[in-house]
Amino acid sequence: MPAIFKKTALFLSLILLPFSAFSEEAPAHIEGATTINVDEAYALFENNVVFVDVRKQSDFESGRIPGAIHLDVKSAFTPENLAKAVQPSDPVVIYCNGFSCLRSSEATAKAVAWGYTNVKYLREGFPSWDEAGFPVE
Repeated sequence: MPAIFKKTALFLSLILLPFSAFSEEAPAHIEGATTINVDEAYALFENNVVFVDVRKQSDFESGRIPGAIHLDVKSAFTPENLAKAVQPSDPVVIYCNGFSCLRSSEATAKAVAWGYTNVKYLREGFPSWDEAGFPVE
């Protein structure tokens, strides 16, 4: 391969690399958890299941599912804090900002690793909940 093509390929990869990090999508499934959609989440909400919002503080303050417990996955989502909110065998719904947000998938995997057996992963996240017209606070 001529040197000019190698340099061009390297240049393009360096230019495009930062953008590829933004295109990562949340996994569809987390081993040991159940992926749910917003309609299923709403049914759980109606049955007073605990919801855990793992987004950053500013996102939580700008709107959330009513009654959701805020445990930022980067700073407050610990076994001790989760245990204050829900027992390991009780159902719990974990959410963040939807398909392009990896916080809820990370938190869901952690909860399963900590022995939680009834974890619901709301992959669609808060934006889909809001778009569906479900209650927000």
